[in-house]
Amino acid sequence: MGITKNMSKKSETEKLNAEIERLKKELKKRKKYGLVWEDKDEEVVEMCKEKLPVLKEIKNKEIITDKDKPVNLLIEGDNYHSLSVLNYTHPKSIDVIYIDPPYNTGNKDFIFNDKYVDPKDSYRHSKWLSFMEKRLKLAKNLLKDTGVIFISIDDNEMAQLKLLMDTVFDQSNFLSNIKLKVKAPAGVGQESFLFDICEYVLVYARNSSKAVNNKPQREEPISSEITNTYNKILKSFGKEKEIKAISGGVVGKIAVYKHDSFEIETIPSLRRDMKTYYRNFEKIFRTTNPQGGLMKRVMPQLPKQGLISIEYIPSKGRSKGEKFRYYFLNGSLIVWLKDSAVKDTGTKEVKKLVKNTNLWLENFHQGIAGEGDVEFKNGKKPVRLIKRLIELHPNKNSLVLDFFAGSGTTGEAVLEMNKDDDGNRNFILCTNNEKEVATKYCYPRIKNTISGYRNKPALGGNLKYFKTDFVNAEPTDRNKIKLTQQATEMLCIREGTFEKVVDNEKFKIFKNSDHYTGIIWDQAIIPAFKKAIKNMKGKFSVYVFSLGDETFDDEFKDVKQKAKLSPIPEAILRVYRRIFK
Repeated sequence: MGITKNMSKKSETEKLNAEIERLKKELKKRKKYGLVWEDKDEEVVEMCKEKLPVLKEIKNKEIITDKDKPVNLLIEGDNYHSLSVLNYTHPKSIDVIYIDPPYNTGNKDFIFNDKYVDPKDSYRHSKWLSFMEKRLKLAKNLLKDTGVIFISIDDNEMAQLKLLMDTVFDQSNFLSNIKLKVKAPAGVGQESFLFDICEYVLVYARNSSKAVNNKPQREEPISSEITNTYNKILKSFGKEKEIKAISGGVVGKIAVYKHDSFEIETIPSLRRDMKTYYRNFEKIFRTTNPQGGLMKRVMPQLPKQGLISIEYIPSKGRSKGEKFRYYFLNGSLIVWLKDSAVKDTGTKEVKKLVKNTNLWLENFHQGIAGEGDVEFKNGKKPVRLIKRLIELHPNKNSLVLDFFAGSGTTGEAVLEMNKDDDGNRNFILCTNNEKEVATKYCYPRIKNTISGYRNKPALGGNLKYFKTDFVNAEPTDRNKIKLTQQATEMLCIREGTFEKVVDNEKFKIFKNSDHYTGIIWDQAIIPAFKKAIKNMKGKFSVYVFSLGDETFDDEFKDVKQKAKLSPIPEAILRVYRRIFK
């Protein structure tokens, strides 16, 4: 009896000690500093344990204006599912992400598990953080090493989002917090301690050591007084105004404005006669390289007041007859970049170069109601703001993703930027269809922008419309076959090949301008497939159905220089196992 009691006590002590050790290990895993919240299950996430997302094209919404150019994508569905698909089709492929997520104000702007989150919900912030973390982790996988992400937010979740981004992207990749002045609706916030007029744009890099800022300086309009003075000088030139490049420097006219009088001097050769010019005009500095080393040495000599100098400089890489114009006023360098006619003496818009900062006081929201030709009243963001953000990235061929696309502002911004600077950017927009935002607002807006609307010209472009769909996740042979059959659109998106070349029951071939994608359903048909591609010039990405993970190298060894092989659906399943674990 006593022995039994002792054994029982010993057993309880061992269990207690084991539990203590478990708790110690659990405590060691916990964060010592950072953001902690109670994670909340989300139905669209749990759903992926039973069903795998795929994409299905809506053919009648396709817009093609130039089949030689890349295709923009609009994906309708929950953005968690869209991002999951993009983790397979676009890993480390995105240059710029811009998102305008729900601000979680409690004013019916944030839905979690099909219900609006009430401002009195004790788990309000936890739900929002759970929602955002899952999507930001997927989004990070999509960014190139040189990529950046911009996130609009306000005071409701600003503090939480900053800590969350430090966790997901790492604090070392924080680039900036842009303070953005917004025009508040009349009467809102008047009872507050201070009237709120600011929102924010958090900026993070995938890798801050590789992120490059496109514009350390930018153009900004300047005062009407300076503009009027500049136009007076232009008119003083009259027909004498001309410019041409010669050996040894630049020949041109210079106007010096002293109060109400003008003096016009000819500079025969800036480089050759620099010393003579300095002696005769000690207060004026002229250089064909305003931002170079000479500029730094003579900056103290620039006029402090009442004196302006103008210079015409041929610009490399621009069309013939187009010039830069620089002049100095009160020690500031002012530039106008749109001189398409040298002898034109009409009124000009004058701009100055200023440093980019993280305090943006422009009213980007002015005129926003007329953008996109759609009446969307749920927090539409300004095109000008998104253009300003995207242009901070140096790649004019960048791929831009917005997975809270709403009314499609990012799409319109990308199309406008391409028109402005001859860029070749592309966009991917992801949005659900709550309150018909995808079908009633986003798609019509992009369609109107491509085709032209009101008094705005057609910007052109290509668009394909997809909806998220699902196949059963249980790894049976039947489900693998179904996933492969449903993966055609995903494979075409991954390879950027949408034009059909061959379409039969055994295999399909798609292409773009210089690349082909082959999809083989039956391994027995491989010889027929190779015969079909024999005379096709270009590289092939070939996807072969396999219940296992076969490589099919032997079957393709005679065309291995031409074809890159991948088994499906295993290549897709590997990605989904990683992100849905």
